[in-house]
Amino acid sequence: MGNKQKVALITGITGQDGSYLAELLLQKGYIVHGIKRRSSLFNTDRIDHLYQDPHDPNQRLKLHYGDLTDSMNLTRIIQEIQPDEIYNLGAMSHVKVSFDMPEYVGNVDGLGTLRILEAVRLLGLTEKTRIYQASTSELYGGLEENKNERGFYDESTPFYPRSPYGVAKIYGFWITKNYREAYNMFACNGILFNHESPRRGETFVTRKITRAVAKIAMGLQDKVFLGNLEAKRDWGHAKDYVRMMWMILQADKPQDWVIATGVTTTVRDFVRMAFSEVGIEVEFKGEGVDEKAYVTACNHKDYQIEIGKEVLSVDPKYFRPTEVDLLIGDPTKAKCELGWVPEHDLVSLVHDMMEGDIALMKKDVDLLKAGHEILKQAE
Repeated sequence: MGNKQKVALITGITGQDGSYLAELLLQKGYIVHGIKRRSSLFNTDRIDHLYQDPHDPNQRLKLHYGDLTDSMNLTRIIQEIQPDEIYNLGAMSHVKVSFDMPEYVGNVDGLGTLRILEAVRLLGLTEKTRIYQASTSELYGGLEENKNERGFYDESTPFYPRSPYGVAKIYGFWITKNYREAYNMFACNGILFNHESPRRGETFVTRKITRAVAKIAMGLQDKVFLGNLEAKRDWGHAKDYVRMMWMILQADKPQDWVIATGVTTTVRDFVRMAFSEVGIEVEFKGEGVDEKAYVTACNHKDYQIEIGKEVLSVDPKYFRPTEVDLLIGDPTKAKCELGWVPEHDLVSLVHDMMEGDIALMKKDVDLLKAGHEILKQAE
């Protein structure tokens, strides 16, 4: 590819990963094209700071309307921009919701991947364009007997998906591998374990927790309802994971890679850590659906809650029909062969998320106060 300015295409650019990846690629001098779905509402808040003026000829971030269910649209965009790299991050990625929308998930997450691969093949770009497919730890299904000898899931672990989302993503994984082998394409899967950030969607459990804890600390909410507190996840920072995505497409040969931290934490402990960030200690009592959390201490002058107050309850409606209790990845290959080293641990991740949500809630409080002040003056 020489020294010419590289061109990248990101599906799902308005999401958590897409926004961080766009930042990274722009810093590296890329021209970045992003595909976003048409909506009656603005949904670009995660990338607004990058996308200033579409009429500026020097603007290196360009957006296109598109959808992973529309093969003609995808083919036209790829033909028009002739990308050096495609990062397929677009997906219906909520595991619980996938049980309610299984057909849609299969169309977007499974066949959407095929549409991109086939467009690259039909346009004769197999030698020019490198493709990253965002795969998922949900492929593994959390089966204990499938772990490697170190007790982790790695690139050779058998798959056993436990949700329509996981099943759709397994099609995406295998069709990417198939096109790599059948057409000699530089097409890779990144098997991403859970990765979070202040930009995480509000319905995902980590962000649901940090938003709720921020609101509870500021007196804007009484308590939070969660599902399986015993579930264990390998949580990393999205910034580290998008850097690995880029490294995968710079490698000498196309392969599949696990992206993980190798550390697992329960949902319950994530809750404890989030409350700890605002100086609140909680104690869990009860078991199963009867488990609750109560405040035992408040060590921050700005966040004082009544001792003994119930701040968390379990709601069975958040349980999944088939639950994956434990996911932990083995990133040895990524570290040894590509030199990938995460810059964030779980403590700094929780701090980052809580800091973001506290700032967000303070802004909401300030707006409410300003509104009350205007109403008072109008009277």
